[in-house]
Amino acid sequence: MSAQHPPALDQSWQNAWSDAQHRIPSIQAHIAAAPSPHPRITRVGKVDAELLDAELVQLLQDPLTKALSLVDSGFKAQFAPELTLLLHLILYKFSVWDQGASYGAKLQGLKYALPTSAPRFRTAAGLAGSTLALHSALTIFLPYTHNRLRSHALSNAWPDAPSSDRRRKAWELLTRLESIHGFAALLNFLLFLWNGRYRTLADRLLRLRLVSARRHFQRDVSYEFMNRQMVWHAFTEFLLFLLPLINTRAIRRQVATAASRFTLSSILPAPVRSLVGTADPTQSEKKTRRGKYWSFPEDQCAICAENASTNFADPANALTSLAAVSPYTAPSAVFSPDAGDPDQAPQFPVHTPYATSCGHVYCYYCLAERMMRTADDRSGIGPKGKLWECLRCTEGVTAADRVEAEVDGPEYESGVDDEDGDDAMSGMSFEFGSEDAEMTDMSGSMAGSYADSDSGRSSE
Repeated sequence: MSAQHPPALDQSWQNAWSDAQHRIPSIQAHIAAAPSPHPRITRVGKVDAELLDAELVQLLQDPLTKALSLVDSGFKAQFAPELTLLLHLILYKFSVWDQGASYGAKLQGLKYALPTSAPRFRTAAGLAGSTLALHSALTIFLPYTHNRLRSHALSNAWPDAPSSDRRRKAWELLTRLESIHGFAALLNFLLFLWNGRYRTLADRLLRLRLVSARRHFQRDVSYEFMNRQMVWHAFTEFLLFLLPLINTRAIRRQVATAASRFTLSSILPAPVRSLVGTADPTQSEKKTRRGKYWSFPEDQCAICAENASTNFADPANALTSLAAVSPYTAPSAVFSPDAGDPDQAPQFPVHTPYATSCGHVYCYYCLAERMMRTADDRSGIGPKGKLWECLRCTEGVTAADRVEAEVDGPEYESGVDDEDGDDAMSGMSFEFGSEDAEMTDMSGSMAGSYADSDSGRSSE
């Protein structure tokens, strides 16, 4: 059942509607003429737009500079300001000149406001061409000119010139202009924090304001880019911390050893090897287990010979070998075709001889240095790569002992009784100071005593 309205109430509504008919057009005209409300633009949005523009230039400049440095190593020092100028001009043309806003401002939903007066020449974005030309000159060309002028003044020692020199006066004028510009920029920034209108001095001089690009704009802060940057930054820091701890030489050595052992005979089973005629890899390895210096004379140090034959074509090998050069090795030592001549002095004599666990003899200093470095770097063979590989037989050196040499005295024909002399000299021994030190815990042991005893020596 529908509600019944009194006739008097319906008549009052009808009269009110009739009275409002002539007022509706005037209200609509007033609303159309009223200015639209401007959306509130935060100051942080304008500052973020400027920072994003600077980051974009840096992201484009770094890879381009590295690529051009490969062609010419001195390119960065000579033409870095010109490269920055070129990038700024390209970005300004495709952003502010064509679209009325920089890329950073577009990401923040901002654009430059249209001028109130009708300009003679308008760009594609509807802004005054003369205004944008002055804006580009103030924001791009003026910083480039200042950078070049300052670099030229410093390279030609303008600040060190006499006070009456024109160069000194020009330098003082330049520093004063820099101070004035810095003070004006500070005042402009304080005014920007106060009212939020003009972000830079160039914008204030040309009265260019950043306004919202859309009427209804809601500023949504996205942390995706910041999270990605933080993840990559943490990953980079982790790599910088981890890479020095990785022994790349040991890894390369293990890979090379594994690759050398990976042969056809090691893959095939024993029956197939017997049919094909391939030898057993273990037996062939035992038969052919020889080092690089297996044929080197036994009375010479193979480590000294390896240090002398440094391959300067490989920078890594050259630095490693030069760091391990024995003090007993002459810098100009080279292999001689008469190395096996018994009448010729050894080219790489063994100083303070030490015998390894495999039975080969090396200099004390050379052997100790190689074993210590291998144990520290873990670049050798055996468990955890702590054993140094012998240069003659490629076996791991677990210990080294000093070679004890017994020297027999000469026989005299004088017939004089030398018992007194023998008693006096029998207890004498010659020791070698610091070279008698014992070294332990170095992938094995290196200990022993090296003393030469003269017995039966007497005077005529």
